[in-house]
Amino acid sequence: MAEKLKIISLGGLNEIGKNLTVYEYGGDIVIVDVGMGFPDDDMYGIDVVIPDVSYLIKNQNKIRGIFLTHGHEDHIGALPYVLRDVNAPIYATRMTAGLVRLKLEEHRLLDKTKMITCEAGDVVKAGKFSVEFIHVNHSIADAVGFAIKCPVGTVVHTGDFKIDATPVQGGMIDLARLGELGNEGVLALLADSTNVERPGYTKSESSVGASFDALFRGCEERIIITTFASNVDRLQQIIDVAARYGRKVAVTGRSMENAMRVSTELGYMNIPDGVLMDLAHIKSLPKDKVCIITTGSQGETMSALSRMAFSTHKQVDILPGDRIIISASAIPGNENAIGNVVNELYRKGAEVVNERELSLHVSGHACQEELKIVHALVKPRFFIPVHGEQRMLQIHAKLAQKMGMPAENVIISDIGKVIELTANTAKINGTVTAGQVFVDGYGVGDVGSVVLRDRRHLAQDGMIVVVLSMSGEDGALVSGPDIITRGFVYVKESEGLMEELRQVALDALENVSDRYFTDWSAIKGAIKGDLSNYLYKKTKRSPMILPVIMEV
Repeated sequence: MAEKLKIISLGGLNEIGKNLTVYEYGGDIVIVDVGMGFPDDDMYGIDVVIPDVSYLIKNQNKIRGIFLTHGHEDHIGALPYVLRDVNAPIYATRMTAGLVRLKLEEHRLLDKTKMITCEAGDVVKAGKFSVEFIHVNHSIADAVGFAIKCPVGTVVHTGDFKIDATPVQGGMIDLARLGELGNEGVLALLADSTNVERPGYTKSESSVGASFDALFRGCEERIIITTFASNVDRLQQIIDVAARYGRKVAVTGRSMENAMRVSTELGYMNIPDGVLMDLAHIKSLPKDKVCIITTGSQGETMSALSRMAFSTHKQVDILPGDRIIISASAIPGNENAIGNVVNELYRKGAEVVNERELSLHVSGHACQEELKIVHALVKPRFFIPVHGEQRMLQIHAKLAQKMGMPAENVIISDIGKVIELTANTAKINGTVTAGQVFVDGYGVGDVGSVVLRDRRHLAQDGMIVVVLSMSGEDGALVSGPDIITRGFVYVKESEGLMEELRQVALDALENVSDRYFTDWSAIKGAIKGDLSNYLYKKTKRSPMILPVIMEV
C-alpha cells in the first residue's frame, strides 16, 4: 500500500502563536517552526506557552530536520525548551540563525545543536523529503516559505508573508517561483491567515519612512521611538531619518540591542558612521540632536519604555515636550498595558504619536488580495489554512472557495489532528497528543491545569488556613483552631467573623472526632466542608480552605 503524507499541526491553529507543523512520510519527519505563545490574562505566573511535543519525543529517531521560516518568537521561541528533548539539525536563513544562536547561547544549548545556514533558492534533502527555501516579504529580514516535496507531491508552506513590491531591502517575494511550482503541480497549500479579514493589500514597509520624516522635520524636542525589536527594516528607516536630521541614535532594551547587534554583524543594517551613541553619553547633547530607540511597544511591564514612563529607568527620564512615537500596532490583549504606559507618558507632559494618527506601522501579513494572488499562482489541489483563530481559518477557507477551490478540498484542522494526503485524497484521520505546556521560571510543564486552577481560585477568592494541634493518643484538641487568611478579608476588621469560623471549626471537630478521633483526613474534610458551606452562606465567597493538623 502506498505511503501517505501526514501533516500535523502541534500549534498555530485556532490560536495566534506557537506555530509548529509536522510533515511525516514513511519513516521521516521534518518540522516547520517551533514557536511559543504568550499567556492569557488568567494564566497567573506563566511566562510563556509552548506546544506539547510528546509526539516528536516519541518519534525522535524519525526527525530529519527543523526548518524555520523566520526569526519571530511565535516561530522560534519554543526552540530552547523543545531542544532539551528533541535533537535535530536546524535549517534557517542567516538572520533567523543569528537570532536562534543568541537564544540557544542563553540556554547553554548552542554547542549541542547543529545549525545549518541556508539562503532562498537552496534545496535541502531531509530523508525522503526535499525542502526548498523561497524568499517572502515579512516584517523581519530573511523570511522564507517552503516547497516541501516527497513522493506523494509538493506542499507549499508560506510561513508569515505579505507581497511588498518596494521593500526596504531584500527584494520582492519570489512570486515567479510560486508560479513555477503551481505550473509543476502543487498538492497542498498551507497559508498564513492572520490578516485574512482585511480587504485589499498590506502597505509597503517603505511607506513608514515618509511618516518618520514628517515627525522628525522641524522637531526641536527629544524623539523617543518604540517598535518591534525584530523589525530590522523599520530600525534602518529610523536610523536613516535620524542621520538625515543630524540626530544621534541610542538604543535601549535588551531585545532591541540583540537585534541590532545580529543584524549589523550580518550586514542587514547599514549604520552611518558616528550616528550610534551610547545611552549614557547621549544625555549631554541638545534635545534636537537626540533620538532614542526603545523596546516596549506592547506596554510590557519590564520594557525600557514602561520603565521610562514610570520613572524606574536608570538612564532616561521622560521630560515635558518629549515626542514619543509608537511605531507598532497593539497585539490583541495588550491594549490595556499600552494604555497604562501612554497615560503615564501624557502625565509627564510628553507628546505621544501612534499609528492611528499617522502611517507609523504596517503589517507583515498578507491581506485578502495578496492571498488571492498566491492562491492563483500556486493552484493547489488541497488547501489547509493555518496561523489563525477559528474565524480566520473559516474566512480563509471561504476565500479559497470563491477562487474556485471545491469545498471538499479545503481542510480546516485543529492542533493534534492528523491530515493524511495521497495524490488524489485528503482527509483527517486520527489525532496525536497536542496542547499547551506552561513555562514558569525555570520550570517547564510542572505547572498544569490543576495548579493554574488553584492560582485562579487564590486570585479570585483568597485563602483561609485553619491550624489545630491534636493529641496523637486520644485525638484531644491541644490548641487552636487558629484562623489565618490571605487575600480574603482584613482580619482586624473582621474579628467577629474569625470568631464564628473558629466556632464552626470546633463544632465540625466535635462531630467527627468521636468516631474518627485520629483519622486526620476525615477531620480535615469535615472542617473544610463545614467552613466552606458557612462562608458561602455568610459572604457568598468560596476561598480556598486548607486545614492543617499538627500531631503532638
